[in-house]
Amino acid sequence: MLPHRHPCNAAVTQLTLPGFEAPQLAAEHRLFFAAMPDPDTAARMAEIAGGLRVEMHVKARPLRSERLHITLHHLGDFARVPEVIVARACAAATSLDLPPFGVTLDRISSFNGRPGHHPLVLTGSAGLDALIGFQQGLGDALRGAGLRVSRARFTPHLTLLYDESRFAPRAIEPINWTVREFVLIHSWLGKTHYDVKGRWPLRGSGPSV
Repeated sequence: MLPHRHPCNAAVTQLTLPGFEAPQLAAEHRLFFAAMPDPDTAARMAEIAGGLRVEMHVKARPLRSERLHITLHHLGDFARVPEVIVARACAAATSLDLPPFGVTLDRISSFNGRPGHHPLVLTGSAGLDALIGFQQGLGDALRGAGLRVSRARFTPHLTLLYDESRFAPRAIEPINWTVREFVLIHSWLGKTHYDVKGRWPLRGSGPSV
C-alpha cells in the first residue's frame, strides 16, 4: 500500500533554517538475507565454539545457537524498518525456484573487526560452490527488484563469537550441512534479538545457479 501523500508534497519540501536542521536518527534496524543451520547442526557448531573457547582461552561467550547464520546479502541499516524494501526483498526471494544444496565448513579463522571485536568464524576450503552460486542468484533477483546490493566478492563464513584477540587459522572436522531454506532477518542493532521477516524453502527442481 502506498503511503499517504500530503498536499503539494509539503513534507518533502519543508524548509529548514540554518542551525535548526532535523537531527539525524540513529540506525536501529538491520535487514539481511541469511542461511541458518538446522537445529542439530547449529547445536554442533555451538558445541565446537564452546570447546574452542576453553582450548584457546577465549574470553568472549559464543553466540547462541539460534543466532548462527551465514549472511547472504545485507540490505542496509535503518532508523525505521522500510516496508517498501521489505516488500521488494520478499518479492525477489519468492521468484527463486531452486533445490536444496550442501555446504561444508572445515576451518576456523579470525576476521578483521573493530578493535577488541574480532569475529571467530567457520569457513570452508571446498564445498561452497553451490552456496556461492545461490548468493549470486539471490543478488541478481534483488537487483532486478530495484534494490541495491553489494557486488563485492562473497566470502562465505559463519560467526561463532567475537573476541578481543585474533587466532591463527586451523582445520577442524568438517561440518556438512544441507541448506533447505533461506530467511530475511530483521536485526535490532545493539541487541541480541532477531525477527524473521520471511522464510523461503528450497524445493525447486531447477539447477543451482
